[in-house]
Amino acid sequence: MTTIDIPGYRAGTWILDPAHSEVTFSVRHMMISKVRGTFGMKSATLVAPENPLEARVEASVDVTSIDTNDEGRDGHLRSADFFDTENFPTMEFVSTAARAEADEFFIDGDLTIRGVTKPVSFKFDFGGFGTDPYGNYKAGASATTIVNREDFGLTWNAALETGGVLVGKDITINLDLQGALQQD
Repeated sequence: MTTIDIPGYRAGTWILDPAHSEVTFSVRHMMISKVRGTFGMKSATLVAPENPLEARVEASVDVTSIDTNDEGRDGHLRSADFFDTENFPTMEFVSTAARAEADEFFIDGDLTIRGVTKPVSFKFDFGGFGTDPYGNYKAGASATTIVNREDFGLTWNAALETGGVLVGKDITINLDLQGALQQD
């Protein structure tokens, strides 16, 4: 497939609205439940040509903003055991391709965490398009991917007396995004 039709899609440069966007994640804890958390978005830009499959995305997430609802855990996650935010305060994503498979849309790209870059694919769901009360044309979307944290050097763990480990390997990353088309 060389092009797709997305109702309401407009070519141009789209800038993230951080007040209406969120990055969340979840990971297995003690192999029996999940811990969830959020990161603050620093920036995201989508350059959207006429063909949506030629779109380019660059995004930055503020890792220092991690919030799992537990201050002690958040401090540990910021430490060199995990994200080492003193040396690596952001996560970066740069797209390399967009593709459609059946009724699904994907953005492929390079994700950099803790100075390690690996290819990932985000499954995108378009929420739609509309004009806000101030005349700004907005778009909403959500996206999901699963990464192995150890691939990015996040290898700290602790063995449990009952067997297994404290922190799972697979991290689910969810994006809820809203952006505005920039006026010329």
